[in-house]
Amino acid sequence: MAYQPIENYGVIGNMRTAALVGMNGSIDWYCFPAFDSPSVFGAILDDKKGGRFSIAPATEHTAKKQFYWPDTNVLVTRFFSADGVGQITDFMPVGVRRGDPGYEWLIRRVSVSRGSMRFRAVCRPAFDYARAPHTLERADGYVRFRSEALALELSTVAPLHLDDGSVTSEFPLQEGEAVSFVLRPADGIGGGAAGVSEAEARRLFESTVEYWRRWLSACTYFGRWREMVHRSALALKLLTYEPSGAMVAAVTCSLPEDLGGGRNWDYRYTWIRDAAFTIYALMRICFVEEAGHFMGWLSERCRELGPDGALQILYRIDGRPVNREEDLDHLDGYKGSRPVRIGNGAVQQLQLDVYGELMDSVYLYNKYGSPISYGLWEDLRRLTNWVCAHWRETDEGIWEVRGGRRHFVYSKLMCWVAVDRALRLTQKRSFPSEWERWTTVRDEIYADIMTNGWNEQRKTFVQSYGSDSLDAATLMMPLVFFVSPTDPRMLSSLDAINRSPAHGGLVSNSLVYRYDRTHAPDGIQGDEGTFNICTFWLVEAMVRAAGRTDPRRVRDARLVFEQMLGYASHLGLYSEETGPTGEHLGNFPQAFTHLGLISSAYNLDRTLVGLQSK
Repeated sequence: MAYQPIENYGVIGNMRTAALVGMNGSIDWYCFPAFDSPSVFGAILDDKKGGRFSIAPATEHTAKKQFYWPDTNVLVTRFFSADGVGQITDFMPVGVRRGDPGYEWLIRRVSVSRGSMRFRAVCRPAFDYARAPHTLERADGYVRFRSEALALELSTVAPLHLDDGSVTSEFPLQEGEAVSFVLRPADGIGGGAAGVSEAEARRLFESTVEYWRRWLSACTYFGRWREMVHRSALALKLLTYEPSGAMVAAVTCSLPEDLGGGRNWDYRYTWIRDAAFTIYALMRICFVEEAGHFMGWLSERCRELGPDGALQILYRIDGRPVNREEDLDHLDGYKGSRPVRIGNGAVQQLQLDVYGELMDSVYLYNKYGSPISYGLWEDLRRLTNWVCAHWRETDEGIWEVRGGRRHFVYSKLMCWVAVDRALRLTQKRSFPSEWERWTTVRDEIYADIMTNGWNEQRKTFVQSYGSDSLDAATLMMPLVFFVSPTDPRMLSSLDAINRSPAHGGLVSNSLVYRYDRTHAPDGIQGDEGTFNICTFWLVEAMVRAAGRTDPRRVRDARLVFEQMLGYASHLGLYSEETGPTGEHLGNFPQAFTHLGLISSAYNLDRTLVGLQSK
């Protein structure tokens, strides 16, 4: 099989792990038992060696379509032929207790709705990123794949044939007939269970659909882009690790930001930054429970602060340290994009901005969710004092550059946010604090940014002190209430960014680059696409600059937003970046992008309603 475009995949999951299902019916990415576990199927990173679980018509078919069962994360892949219409319904049961049927199962239900169709299924795992061999064991109704560290069972009533580490099955179905395949952890005792009945598969399907619909019914967004907001919310929920409350940045690793290049990173971890932004987006549409779970996870990380009060920028989903960065040289990478990396070296970096994003999310949760505890405040107080002592340092910044530390303007901005939100919490909750010190430092940071982060010649805020390079991250300035959105400096910066790269800006056909690598080298070889969340930041900055007094800017912001929606996949999903021909690049689906969509949809819609009411 050739590599599928990244945008041709759908995602299913159970808030512990997830799988990518291509439009061709092949599961090409699946880690078990958790998001950051080694892969079982990894064909998306090596078409030949990575392993996959494919189901497709065994005869010629003319077309295929893919869609989600309405208001759920249950995925349907449909095939059309002259003889009939068949489909695969893929899902992982949710809301299932440990030990009950469905717990940690991946179910593929194959059915025919018209005529007849013959299917062929091939299950060929490649454990531990295709590094661990496995054996096959046959029993009545299932086959067990056993590697040194993991054993999984494939259970079905369809006929199974074993061949050199793979299991194949060919079977005909008539209209109204169905057969299910269940991949599940082996019990470790022996004996196993017979093939799962269609009644059991149907029951789990119905309970899973009910779970997702019940969860989504809490959403309070009823604006113009409700369907896209709902899909983004469902995607973000899938990226939640239910046992701890943590959120992964994406479910994949090493999907390239530049085809054939080396910008390939592992995103199956929890970045403080990404998770904090996600909490903000979910609270906007009234998913407060998820915010509370993350606050519990965050409280545990704060209790683990080092002696100096510093915080790591990313963690494993269970709170453990992130693995060291490792290149998997035996894998070819997506479409030859090498190296394939697991682990993430950014854990060693200093990124001062995470403190601001964290404090802002805590402030919002305390305001709109539930009052934080005194114990958490004491840890946040330590963090604030750490920021006061270290904000003048250079760092690697939000974009995790590998070309040396600098005084990034966005990092200074978020240090200001950290101290400002700590002061606001102190006022609202009468918490003990170092009020005078914090007030002094907050004002010092503000003046420092206005003096050193502003380029008088270009009339714009820049990426780092002493540079003349633009950075889309400065669009966050009005969004975090650092400056008024109508401040002349902000309007000038917005206009500078909103020019094409040929004219010194960062916007290409409404899509926004993070920065111009030719003027601001980041120490990493290769190019990259436009960065999707930056486009949504541009929309919000334009909306806030317009307010209710400049309809032209609002119309322009809506056009940018609508055009960005056009780059979503057929399922309404986004990766990290968009390539020059509209292709998806980077890890997928990307939490950063979907939270940006929710936030900008909410604020744009609210502004449009306000204009209509005038």
